[in-house]
Amino acid sequence: MKISLELIAEKKLKPLFKDPLMLPFGRYFTDYMFTMEYSQGQGWQNPCIKPHQPLVLQPSANVFHYSQEVFEGQKAYQSKKGEILMFRPLENARRLNRSLQRLCMPEIDENNFLQAECELLKLEKRWIPTQKGASLYIRPAVIGTEAALGVKASSEYLFFIILSPVGPYFKEGFNSVSLWVSDTYSRAGSGGTGEAKTGGNYAGSLLATREAIQKGYSQVLWLDACEHRFIEEVGAMNIFFILNGKLVTPALDGTILHGITRKSVLELAAGLGIQAEERKIAIEEVIEGIQSGKLTEVFGAGTAAVISPVGKIGYQGKDYLVNEQRTGTWAQTFFKTLIGLQYGEIPDRHGWVYKVQ
Repeated sequence: MKISLELIAEKKLKPLFKDPLMLPFGRYFTDYMFTMEYSQGQGWQNPCIKPHQPLVLQPSANVFHYSQEVFEGQKAYQSKKGEILMFRPLENARRLNRSLQRLCMPEIDENNFLQAECELLKLEKRWIPTQKGASLYIRPAVIGTEAALGVKASSEYLFFIILSPVGPYFKEGFNSVSLWVSDTYSRAGSGGTGEAKTGGNYAGSLLATREAIQKGYSQVLWLDACEHRFIEEVGAMNIFFILNGKLVTPALDGTILHGITRKSVLELAAGLGIQAEERKIAIEEVIEGIQSGKLTEVFGAGTAAVISPVGKIGYQGKDYLVNEQRTGTWAQTFFKTLIGLQYGEIPDRHGWVYKVQ
């Protein structure tokens, strides 16, 4: 793929931030972005890296009315050797294509996806923080752009990638967060778009999330839409429990995002000495486990937070403290292992770390 390039004069480049660890998540963006357009019959064309700028869309564009939109979340890291590293980027390319399939949108060649990210990252290397805990967040997205009303798949699309230097996702950092269990609202139903990474899933979660924050919690822990009983995921991450000495997480059943950090935790488990299970987990089992001591840790896993320990779960008006709100051994172990891999500090025996050339 031949990518055209529109450069900015060096004196007009944005200044870097002195302490990336203090950056709020997703508020500041780098100098450049990548775009590529699709039209029916012509396919994907006009790949370009250009100055970060507003998009120009017609008011009747498909994305505004029928929500044909998918996105991904990734991070770039800089090793002590100055290498640009990404963590399992082809998994993101594959998940993007699964989301595109579900929303009746054209797929993007995995190699073109990766090339676009690499070329953009090489140009923006100065933005990749060197401090551990900070990174350069990568946001690829695809939107329907055809200017026509009527419920149908768009015939035109825009693929773009923007970059944002970020500090820790949660203000608590690697300290424990609190979750509120919603047994009224639903995130996704069977046969819906729950496993796709599409904006509508997140828009539908905002009311419950606002209610959780108003009650003093960090995020919502979602239950299934049918019985409001079985654990699904947290708003920004998949969820894990250390229960009866095993690593337990809800099984993927079409309503839960196929998290790449989730997948990595499960694949790391055996080598770190813990048995992993993917299965249905009822909220009653979680509460009973906390009360009896069978459940010793809860933590979330996702690109933004990596590993986030959970110290409190609120359910039906009562709070349940996990491990006296202390960060557990397994959360620390998975966090240190993943961070070590992502920053190139420990040997990558899995072939997960991609070096941008």
